[in-house]
This record gives sequence, structure tokens and C-alpha cells, in this order.
Amino acid sequence: MTIRNRVATGAVASVLMLGGAAALTAAAPASASARIQNDLTCTTNTDGRRGTADCTNNTNRTIAFRVTVVCGWWPDQTGPWRTLNPGARDHSEATCDGGTGVGSVNWQEG
Repeated sequence: MTIRNRVATGAVASVLMLGGAAALTAAAPASASARIQNDLTCTTNTDGRRGTADCTNNTNRTIAFRVTVVCGWWPDQTGPWRTLNPGARDHSEATCDGGTGVGSVNWQEG
């Protein structure tokens, strides 16, 4: 294969790859609109060292959840799993035992 053929082949491959990337980018907004919804209604609180998620199950099925706490300069923590029957409410909490304390509090459904 001559150098001219190699350059031409590389240019065609680049155009095809760019076209494929553009097609994937154009498809992204459609998939972004299909967002994951949480099935629980939760509030989160922190006192600086401990993070708490207080959740209510508004569905007609049983759901488990736990709190996730991001700790500054310390390993992140997760609370115990709690299982909620339909209409039930409970809380899960975790503590940052060191570092700079709680950076954020969220919950994980599972």
C-alpha cells in the first residue's frame, strides 16, 4: 500500500468515526430524558459528623434503602439497609468518625 493510499484510507476512517460520534451525540438527549426516578420520598440531614436519610415508601411494593455519607478527608460511610413496606417510613444513619466531617448526604435504593 502506498503512502497516498494509507492517508486516504485514514481520512475515510476518521470521517466515519466522526460521523458515528455525531450520531451518538445526537441520540444523547433522547436517552437523557429517560431519567431514573427514585421510588422513595426522602429528606437528608447532618449535624456535621452524622448523616441521616429519613425515607417514606410511596409505592405499592417493598423497597430497601440506606444512607450514603461523603466524609471529608475520611473514608465515605454507608448506613444499614432498611426495608420499607408500602406506606412505611424509617431512617438510616452513618457517622464520619474522623476527617473534616460530612460533605454530603444522600440515599441509595436497592
